[in-house]
Amino acid sequence: MASTTWQNIAKTAQELRDASIARVNPPLPHTSPKQSRDVTNIPKLLLTEAEITITEKSTEDLVTDLAAGKLTSIFVVNAFLRRAGLAQRLVNCITELLPEEALARARYLDDYYNEHDHPIGPLHGLPISVKEHIGMKDKNLTAGFVSWWDHIAKDDANVLKILWQAGCVFYVRTTEPQTLMHLETSNNLYGTTSNPFNRFLTPGGSSGGEGALLGLRGSCLGVGSDIGGSVRSPAANCGLYSLRPTTYRVPVTGFGGTMLSEEHILAVIGPMSTTLGGIKLFMKTVLGAKPWLTEPSCVPIPWRDHESHLPPSQGNKKLKIGVLWNDEVVKPHPPVTRALKEIVNKLQQSPDVEIVTWKPRNHDEAWEIISSLYFADGAKEERDAIEASGEPWLPLSNFIINENPYVKRLDVEGIWYWTRRREEYRAAYAQVWNDTATGVNENGQPQGMVDVILGPVGPGAAPPLGNAKYWAYTSQWNLLDYPALVFPVSKVDPALDPKEEGYEPMNERDRENWELCEYLFVAIGGFGGNKIADGGGAR
Repeated sequence: MASTTWQNIAKTAQELRDASIARVNPPLPHTSPKQSRDVTNIPKLLLTEAEITITEKSTEDLVTDLAAGKLTSIFVVNAFLRRAGLAQRLVNCITELLPEEALARARYLDDYYNEHDHPIGPLHGLPISVKEHIGMKDKNLTAGFVSWWDHIAKDDANVLKILWQAGCVFYVRTTEPQTLMHLETSNNLYGTTSNPFNRFLTPGGSSGGEGALLGLRGSCLGVGSDIGGSVRSPAANCGLYSLRPTTYRVPVTGFGGTMLSEEHILAVIGPMSTTLGGIKLFMKTVLGAKPWLTEPSCVPIPWRDHESHLPPSQGNKKLKIGVLWNDEVVKPHPPVTRALKEIVNKLQQSPDVEIVTWKPRNHDEAWEIISSLYFADGAKEERDAIEASGEPWLPLSNFIINENPYVKRLDVEGIWYWTRRREEYRAAYAQVWNDTATGVNENGQPQGMVDVILGPVGPGAAPPLGNAKYWAYTSQWNLLDYPALVFPVSKVDPALDPKEEGYEPMNERDRENWELCEYLFVAIGGFGGNKIADGGGAR
């Protein structure tokens, strides 16, 4: 990187972003939300009726209409460019729009359809948003570090190549935090991304730019990444769907970040969408391309949407759901528990579902293990990347690295030790599953076990900016490498979520979380109406 100040680099980055928005045609109307908390309705006041209709369609309806020739890609892409540009002005969620490339691609796809009378692939003409550190050829690949401004991707990430071949259009890149290791989204290049439902709160992270953009319907399907909750936290905070796949399912070659060669805790790429259908479409498309042929580490298993784990009504087996009410380290805030109860009450009405309580096993130990393995070099690469430009350490970077007692430089024996601890913990948790069995088969294998765990995505609804510090409701499943789906449930309602009086915290982390609950009631008026989501995980 050429010798210059970090402030000048940030100024350049923001000017390039703003210039990309200025190239949208017709030009975006002026918007000044001032002190508005909830800005989700503002795009409806500024866009045309047709643009609103397009951008609020489900992912599956869009691809159906595009494939049938009812919509042109040019019109759809331009509508999303305009809504994404407005989203940036409202919540600061993008690093750049790609108007020229996106419209050129859309025009090509429309011409192809007109010539061949059929779509080019299952994503024909569909606009897809992408988190910035998932590489696009010849574009910046900063991973949230100012000193990486001059890092340029040499090629598209493998997952983007698959989506492109399927006919999609990339039109916008979204923000991420410094180090990529926040459950929020703030860096010194672009500033802080806020939650569209309440701009005093965080959209989550590290895929928070995607979350905020999708929450404002500036996208219907986005590509994020996850190593500790990074597609799940934003989905929960912004009322969306997301999937953290098991490792080695979705190809990851081509994304930027520190410690890319470590193997003890692996990041995954996962979809985020306004609909469950969008999640299914992404996974079916990516796995249908057989990514294991070009990225051999990927597991050669297709997307099995033709198989159902839901039993027929006349069958004897019920879907057995274990409900994790509390990880016994940090108790969820009242709105989260209320949302879980609502789901459980509905599920109990089904004759095909059995509900049991899931007993967590030492989730505090799981955090100790994963936190020790996250930065096996003592966070040297993160420190070097931050200090190379002179940019300041942001509070949550400082929290997860400098204030984290488990961040230590490990020698080979240390890595072996913590990797062994990881495997021992996974085996012990597998036994927790096996212990839910109601019997054994003729081979002595357990039967009647829990099929899926239903639990909170976090210890509360979206917290105030700078306060997302408890990872364990999501990082738990990264350590175990379980797939995890997030879905929206409800919205915080002070009338339904009264303050719980007299609670005695279990420990200091629980006390901090409960004090945050108290703050939200006092300062933001009963949580400010932000979203609540829950998640399910399975072996």
